[in-house]
Amino acid sequence: VENSISASAFRTSDVYRSRKGLSVEIGNTDAEGRLILADALAYASETPPDLLFDFATLTGAARVALGPEIPPFYTGDDALAQEVAGQAAAVNDPVWRMPLWDNDASGLDGKISDLVNVTSGPFAGSITAALFLRRFVADPRRWAHFDVYCWNPSTKPGRPEGGEVQAARLLYELIEARAEQRNAKP
Repeated sequence: VENSISASAFRTSDVYRSRKGLSVEIGNTDAEGRLILADALAYASETPPDLLFDFATLTGAARVALGPEIPPFYTGDDALAQEVAGQAAAVNDPVWRMPLWDNDASGLDGKISDLVNVTSGPFAGSITAALFLRRFVADPRRWAHFDVYCWNPSTKPGRPEGGEVQAARLLYELIEARAEQRNAKP
């Protein structure tokens, strides 16, 4: 049974041409968010920014790995990772760096396209989603991906059950610290 909402809906095995020009075979229509985010990252990279951060509730695998309170983040830049982790600790806005493990990237290689939007295996879902996104960033050294959940499953002191902002305080502090450094230079 096909469950398309219109004749132009994506179907498994369709090939999508991304903004960056890469062809992407649709392996799972439920992984459509990464297609939209990939195009947004490609667009943002057209005028190279100093930093490029993306935040998305992209995978359930991130929650399986770290639970609902600690979003994983991915970057290939060790200095940027230290900066993010330092600001996170300073404002009690926890995140955890996960590896961009290149051995998992081969699972994204397409047979009829440049890449696929999901791997065929059940492993490393959050990592492979980040590796997919990295393909659309012009300078991965200035990029970090946060796989956020943004939901408290239960009430905690100062944190009611329901929607929760994750990584916003650390992002604000990081940008503020960089602006102060830039303004302090003669």
